[in-house]
Amino acid sequence: MVNGKILASGVSLILVVGVAIGVVVVVNRKGTSNPEVEAQQKSVKAMCEGTDDPKLCHDTLITVNSTNSSDPKAYIAAGVEATVKSVIQALNMSDRLKVEHGDKDPGIKMALDDCKDLIEFALDSIESSANLVNNHNIQALHDQSPDFRNWLSAIISYQQSCMDGFNNETNGEQEIKEQLHTGSLDQMGKLTGIVLDIVTNLSKILQSFDLKLDLNPASRRLLELDAEGYPTWFSAADRRLLAKMNQGGAPPPNAVVALDGSGQFKSVKQAIDSYPKNFKGRFIIYVKAGIYNEYITIPKKSENILIYGDGPTKSIITGNKNFIDGVKTMQTATFANTAPGFIAKSIAFENTAGAKKHQAVAFRNQGDMSAMFDCAMHGYQDTLYTQANRQFYRNCEISGTIDFIFGAAPTLIQNSRIIVRKPEANQFNTVTADGTKQKNMATGIVLQNCEILPEQALFPTRFQTKSYLGRPWKDFARTVVMESNIGDFIQPEGWTPWSGNLFLDTLYYAEYANVGPGSNVQGRVKWKGYHPNINKNEAEQFTAGQFLRGGPSGNADDWLKATGVPYTIGFTKP
Repeated sequence: MVNGKILASGVSLILVVGVAIGVVVVVNRKGTSNPEVEAQQKSVKAMCEGTDDPKLCHDTLITVNSTNSSDPKAYIAAGVEATVKSVIQALNMSDRLKVEHGDKDPGIKMALDDCKDLIEFALDSIESSANLVNNHNIQALHDQSPDFRNWLSAIISYQQSCMDGFNNETNGEQEIKEQLHTGSLDQMGKLTGIVLDIVTNLSKILQSFDLKLDLNPASRRLLELDAEGYPTWFSAADRRLLAKMNQGGAPPPNAVVALDGSGQFKSVKQAIDSYPKNFKGRFIIYVKAGIYNEYITIPKKSENILIYGDGPTKSIITGNKNFIDGVKTMQTATFANTAPGFIAKSIAFENTAGAKKHQAVAFRNQGDMSAMFDCAMHGYQDTLYTQANRQFYRNCEISGTIDFIFGAAPTLIQNSRIIVRKPEANQFNTVTADGTKQKNMATGIVLQNCEILPEQALFPTRFQTKSYLGRPWKDFARTVVMESNIGDFIQPEGWTPWSGNLFLDTLYYAEYANVGPGSNVQGRVKWKGYHPNINKNEAEQFTAGQFLRGGPSGNADDWLKATGVPYTIGFTKP
């Protein structure tokens, strides 16, 4: 067992790899062979042949000692360790560039500040991956592959968010972006992608190792419920809270926010800042009716916050930061959540900057296993930024103009109203812009049983203003609209390119069982990556039960039930 402590920029990560790793030097002489080396080469080939870069994969995994060549876990551990090193290198480089260039320009400083934060989040995700590899056998790694894939996908999302923060039209920012890319971030993305490809193909890979494993865990690892219908691992506090919520009552809050002074706090930020150190359980914040003009970020250590209001038309958190006024997209968010287990209920988040101000985020979310119920996200361009990790939205109202639901997270929006607003005269509308960068990322945007309609101001000119279901932000953009009611204002072609023919062959856009005048797929785009009528089996991959898998038993039911938010695990219609 190798114990190594890695320190970088104040961030420490202890990576304990459950196998001995050492460099193997192979010397081939004509007419000679080494059975151990041949066995290792065969194993490495089995691990790497399904990856996007087999050569880099081979060079990375060959570091495994040949005596462990029959252990697939050893190769996964080697890939994770290499990724850890690449993330730390990127963090060090972002620090160095900030010291060298951070005082030259406000835009550069903002971009580098965001990069440092994002790479630290990536470090958390790879640490979770390392702990999974170290603490579990290969069967458990296979069974928990949804969590593993989510963490690896999040790392790539963070890497891309860092890159996207630089302005390509500004020479100084473009130069620093290129240094980060070539110096560390490109390698970080490639190595993460290799491990992600391996984990995605793990069932097939393990068959080649001739191990006696159960490679179909979904059929045996059913959710275990107690007599009250709750998962057996629920705490007593969880049970009491859910029972109260399911009876229609408001849960007792830890903190109350009220503008009139009738609560403990007058601002939402003060309530969030009151989160106790080392708190365990669900921290509940009640926001009384009022318009709260403030900017909020829930820090990653403030886990399991539930924030609820008196309704999305009464309890409103508002702001107007925007790109045109010199603020980077990430930092325009009125409300940002970076903590896992976040729940919002009966509250609104808005950005009132308007269509003229371009990117202006109302709600940015990267909290894993987060859920929003009966909430509103109102804005124009880039309203809802689903940045990373598993997210669920139910009975929400989301409005905007350009790319107003965007990001690179596994995002399921169910039973919600998607309201397209009136843009500027020279603009068009796109509901979604998914940022899936690599083909095996467990990410995408799914709209299920939603109503897609124009706002009242757009209605009279809805046929003159071009509106689309989405456009591909990144190489493998993945968006599915299913069981939804699509209004007549959506253009017959349905979807629009980002730029020319970019990503049209690699994207995955699909529609299933939609209704309404805008659901006719006869006039849809003819792209290779667009699928106008997927079958039920293919569509099932994008229901909550498949698309949001995770938690103690690998079932989406686990964590969705824990939120107390209503949900449909499969299809919403017969």
